[in-house]
Amino acid sequence: MIKDTITGELAAAHKFFNTSTRELAEADSAFTPKDGMFTAAAQIAHVAQTIDWFVAGAFAPEGFSMDFENLEKEVRACTSIAVARAWFEKSVQAAHTAIQAHSDEEWLTPLPAGPIMGGMPRCAIFGAINDHTAHHRGALTVYARLLGKVPPMPYMD
Repeated sequence: MIKDTITGELAAAHKFFNTSTRELAEADSAFTPKDGMFTAAAQIAHVAQTIDWFVAGAFAPEGFSMDFENLEKEVRACTSIAVARAWFEKSVQAAHTAIQAHSDEEWLTPLPAGPIMGGMPRCAIFGAINDHTAHHRGALTVYARLLGKVPPMPYMD
């Protein structure tokens, strides 16, 4: 039952992110509204990386990596929307594989104590993935509009 629910959450996040951002093309990879902000490619890479981060942290004895400096460097090194989208697809597929690899009981086991969701059931990461993905798809729709594009309504496709 839990696995069905979290599979659905992940599938919705995947679909809505791809729909919302599909107007961004490879030529838009380096676009950023202001110096210092993530580029369009880095935004997508960050979403992918965060899915990986949540899944890994859910089962790591020490919990979630707090090495945000190196995580950010990895994301900023991504300069291609095509590469970032491939990473996103791979991350979503790996998360689906992780869902199936663990029992409902494992997904209901509390996360390690700590500042990130400490004590919540592991399955709560999928709500967080959904929220985080929604946040960045929203930012990327602003990027698209600043580029003169009209992002589609994610729920109508």
